[in-house]
Amino acid sequence: MHLVAIGGSDAGISAALRARELDPDVDVTVVVADSYPNYSICGIPYFFSGDVKPWQSLAHRTRADLEATGMRLRLDTLATGIDVAGRQLTVRDERGESVIDYDELIVGTGALPAYAGITGLDQLGPDDGVHVIHSMGDTFALDKHLTERDPRSAIIIGAGYVGLEMAEGFTARGIAVTQLQRGPEVLSTLDPELACLVHAELIEHGVVVDTNTTVRAVEKTATGLIVRAEREGQSVTYTADLVLAVVGVRPNTSLLEDAGATLGAGRAVVVDEQMRTGVPHVFAAGDGVVTHHRLLGVTYLPLGTTAHKQGRIAGENALGASARFAGSVGTQVVKVFDVVAARTGLRDHEAVAAGYSPASAQTVADDHKRYYPGAQPISIRITGDTDSGLLLGAQLVGRLGTETAKRVDIYATALFAGLTVDQISDLDLSYTPPLGSPWDAVQAATQAWSRANQPIGALA
Repeated sequence: MHLVAIGGSDAGISAALRARELDPDVDVTVVVADSYPNYSICGIPYFFSGDVKPWQSLAHRTRADLEATGMRLRLDTLATGIDVAGRQLTVRDERGESVIDYDELIVGTGALPAYAGITGLDQLGPDDGVHVIHSMGDTFALDKHLTERDPRSAIIIGAGYVGLEMAEGFTARGIAVTQLQRGPEVLSTLDPELACLVHAELIEHGVVVDTNTTVRAVEKTATGLIVRAEREGQSVTYTADLVLAVVGVRPNTSLLEDAGATLGAGRAVVVDEQMRTGVPHVFAAGDGVVTHHRLLGVTYLPLGTTAHKQGRIAGENALGASARFAGSVGTQVVKVFDVVAARTGLRDHEAVAAGYSPASAQTVADDHKRYYPGAQPISIRITGDTDSGLLLGAQLVGRLGTETAKRVDIYATALFAGLTVDQISDLDLSYTPPLGSPWDAVQAATQAWSRANQPIGALA
């Protein structure tokens, strides 16, 4: 049997590794568009901040490590077409076009940078001082710019996870950063009541943040780069030595669409819980496909953790298994300077759209007993269903060192298990004064929600 996986990132490599793990005799070929299989794209901002050196450290596994598992790597090879009936993949490399026969095919082509309708982003590039961060090639281009031109100012378009991480990375290099965000607050995956804490941390570290600012165009002039935008109905203009656009991604679906796959949420490829595309002998996983969400149903939610899991499922099922992707709850976390922001599950507007009757309550609880030195507050916002009492979501912002990331994982586990908000008080969580409290911050927050939303007379 010959299994071919397309994509050298999370989904493709996870699929190939799982297949080789289950059947050491299966013939596995991985087609990679560039020279950098299994590199951590999520780690790129920390290369620019100087926390990760050298860039080779971003490799989860080296090429030699991957080939030692028995898989064959076709690097710098672009997949250009799928002959479904003939089970052949057409590829192009420096020698020209050729075909690879397959018995089962797994497509993990991921996503591409989005431009959000901003004029000029698709015409300007690294040589002009305009960058995206989506691949190792993008990384090298930006690193070259920083080394050779030594820019003193940068505009970051977008204040999502990568945009915030890059604001920290540029600041660490002494670059003056202006961050532009279309929405009313940074980090739009959080409610503004918590995102404002991240905003304050950016300002504390010298980042200029303009929200409610919609970028319309990026231009290159003889004197530098110009960003034209609208803020609260007024035209505004910014200038900088460098522009970084991180306004989201769009699924890279052309290969599968041409092969007959169906597009769904976010124009991502529709797959079932077994990662089947509906095209015979073709599976898909990662940022190019829809996500089965345990609370929302089918949506588009590109996350590295999800891609790893989906790839593993695809690798199993390509060998004839019947594994199922158990679904996501959208758990995410980001470090912004000395603050950690995390979320899982649904916010109010998402819960309403999914048919729930949500309410949210916010509280502040210390990460450990206050009498022990170093206690820090964690702001926690709980969303629950007022009809059933089910936990629907949680958002947390705390200082670095407050174990905010691990605490959001407790909520994620509770969501996965279908617990009510009240049942979280029954969890047997660890306690010692330097690390927690008899009622952990996780439980203090859910108890605050229950007090705010307990029906009158419910305890009578």
